[in-house]
Amino acid sequence: MRLAIVHDWLNQRGGAEDVLERMQALHPAAPVFTSIYAPQLMPAPYQQWNIRTAFTNRLPGIHRHHRPYLLLYPLAFASLNLSGYNVILSNKSGFCMEVRKPPGAVHLCYCLTPTRYVWNLEDYAAREPIPAAMLAALRLLLPWLQRRERAAARSVDHFLAISSAVQQRIALHYGRESSVLHPPVDTARFAPAAETADYFLVVSRLVPYKRIDLAVRACTNLQLPLVVAGAGRDQQRLQAMAGPTVKFIGRVPQAELPALLAGCRAFIFPGLEDFGIAPVQALASGRPVVAFAGGGALDYVDAQRTGCLFHEQTVEALEAALRSLRPQDYEPAALQRFALQFDARVFDERLRAFIAKHAPA
Repeated sequence: MRLAIVHDWLNQRGGAEDVLERMQALHPAAPVFTSIYAPQLMPAPYQQWNIRTAFTNRLPGIHRHHRPYLLLYPLAFASLNLSGYNVILSNKSGFCMEVRKPPGAVHLCYCLTPTRYVWNLEDYAAREPIPAAMLAALRLLLPWLQRRERAAARSVDHFLAISSAVQQRIALHYGRESSVLHPPVDTARFAPAAETADYFLVVSRLVPYKRIDLAVRACTNLQLPLVVAGAGRDQQRLQAMAGPTVKFIGRVPQAELPALLAGCRAFIFPGLEDFGIAPVQALASGRPVVAFAGGGALDYVDAQRTGCLFHEQTVEALEAALRSLRPQDYEPAALQRFALQFDARVFDERLRAFIAKHAPA
């Protein structure tokens, strides 16, 4: 088997890169094909990888400002030369599915989501800054981009979806079946504490679409203690609406996160996400989760076992959920056991088996 990994871009680290790192660890000899690579913005171990970039990597300013070049990414991935590889493993949230597979090769796509600015442009533009001229061009060219993406999806041999919600989007936008493989969570780092403290917890980037404002307003209105861990451009607005029971602590070092999670009364997850790693870390820490009933949260939050859901993204709906929650009804050890199904080792085993099943003989 001659395997190549394809990833959208390497100029920031997030959940997609967590997945990429597991893929690369499983196949350390595999090259990583991508549109851009900014080594100064990525963890040092990436410099030991065999990373191959498209022509877009040479465009001015693209390493720190990649969004203005969005319309070039389909062409960039189509230009990559993957000859000599018989298994293409793409880790896709953007346009990397556009790669051309060599004759006789199979393309296996781990889909984090169908490209948001192709299938959900207006919502994406509302939450992420896009230059006005670029937004106008995207609106004009949206039918072309959607046709290209559907064509690229037809060339994929087998899809994996990050969650049941993404599985439904793959069926809706691409007309393709997929299997669900949840992303890797390092559950071994987390464990229940002997005692908990008296605070609810949010751990998140502070950007508008995460809807941290719902947690801040609900806990302020109910006079519930809330700790908000994280930073981002929405922080000033959130602090302005917060009452005296809400505390902002900024980014938390990874070494301190397990104790923070294990000590909370419950974890609040008010956004609509493709999956959501932090809530699963909270479950591994023995704490229940209060989540909006949409997206990836539906794969791991239910009132009988792991927490409670609120069905409208409103302050009132979240307040009702917080009033109804009884953290003492959830057995920490049971929550921890439930979270083990999302462990990174499970991801590794299932991905390895999936590749072995579909790789050319």
